[in-house]
Amino acid sequence: MAARQQMAFTLGFHIVLACLGVSFPAIALIANYRGIRHDDPEAMLLARRWAKAMAVLFAVGAVTGTLLSFELGLLWPGLFEQFGDAFGLPFGYEGLFFFTEAIFIAVYIYGFDRLSPWKHFLSGIPIVLAGIGGTFSVVAANAWMNQPGGFSIGADGRLENVNLFGVLFNDGVWHQVPHMLLAAYIVGGFGVASIYAYGMLKGRRDRYHKLGLLIPLTVAAIAMPLQMFVGDFAARQVFANQPIKFAAMEMVPSTSSDVPEILLGRYVDGEVEGGLRIPGLASLLSGFSTDTEIQGLDTVPPADRPPVTIVHWAFDVMVGIGTALMGLAVWFGVVWWRRRRIPNTAWFLRAVAVSGIAAVVATWAGWVVTEVGRQPWVVTGYLRTEDAVTSQGGLWYWFAGIVGIYALLGVTAALVLRRMARRWREEAAVGSPYGPDVHDRSTYEREGAS
Repeated sequence: MAARQQMAFTLGFHIVLACLGVSFPAIALIANYRGIRHDDPEAMLLARRWAKAMAVLFAVGAVTGTLLSFELGLLWPGLFEQFGDAFGLPFGYEGLFFFTEAIFIAVYIYGFDRLSPWKHFLSGIPIVLAGIGGTFSVVAANAWMNQPGGFSIGADGRLENVNLFGVLFNDGVWHQVPHMLLAAYIVGGFGVASIYAYGMLKGRRDRYHKLGLLIPLTVAAIAMPLQMFVGDFAARQVFANQPIKFAAMEMVPSTSSDVPEILLGRYVDGEVEGGLRIPGLASLLSGFSTDTEIQGLDTVPPADRPPVTIVHWAFDVMVGIGTALMGLAVWFGVVWWRRRRIPNTAWFLRAVAVSGIAAVVATWAGWVVTEVGRQPWVVTGYLRTEDAVTSQGGLWYWFAGIVGIYALLGVTAALVLRRMARRWREEAAVGSPYGPDVHDRSTYEREGAS
């Protein structure tokens, strides 16, 4: 339990930074492109400031990601002892993408005043591509744990005939990778937009803040309908290939058709208690017919079932928040399509201001569904969690130490970002209120304008 809780905490902390590391460079590049293409000083100022914030988040993410990588080997030696030849392959590629991203982030940040505008813009593209490649690599490893393939087990119980493409492009990759990649852009889009929405609620209604809200919110609004489609496809893939996880997600005690969709509720002693039931909806969503049969939890021994209530609630939270964010994206999209402006109401800004935190919670809930829903297996059908964990004692003390380290990192990053934001507001006040200050513009911007 200590090992599982430590992995859950460190993954939950790091996944927020990873999402921003994947999506924030693309958001900054959009502002950068607009600044060059349309001679827009506010957009260029946003790109400059976002690049600085991106550097801080990348540095903290590099530390938390490195610790997380060590934890995999230290906490779960059984996994690498038996399946390291397969499981380690995606992480090797992830390392290459990470170093590529680090190199070009340095080039991009220090290139504002050293490269011509368009060459500097092009130096940011590898950051975006490396983020996508890194996402694919890490999620491919997780998808392989859910739906392992690309190997055979020899008579001695060890791996044989490991196939690189079979491991990397396992059956779970096709829905998990796009689902996570879109989640990263949703977290980044709503997260960055929420900061500027909060500023606008405080009275900062200048073009700089409106553009700071518009760019990331547009990214999130485009990603949301795609995510709804991919999420629906992913759920049906789980239904077809991981029936016990799906039974926990939908809280289905026994195999049956015309299964209701249950909102909240509890699973106690093999029975469902409470919750709001929508007749036949779970079967309809699973196979487009209320006659669709869903395998029940009672088809496997109790020891092979995941913690049902936790998985079900996490699934409800993820879907519920996703639906609410989809509504927010539609609200923004309709108003922009009709009037070419951001909805001019306090309630819209309040909704955007909380959307960043909501997107993070939805992502956490999604990972709970994926990881806890696979229990008691680390590699589904092959290796149980209790057989993969280390025999080292004192793990709760290590967990406490990790919490302290991560808390220090999180507080430090928050203070640095807050100090940067305060300094930018003070610089803006020297010129026009909350507008780009002349002394914060650079040779790069002047060259771009010319």
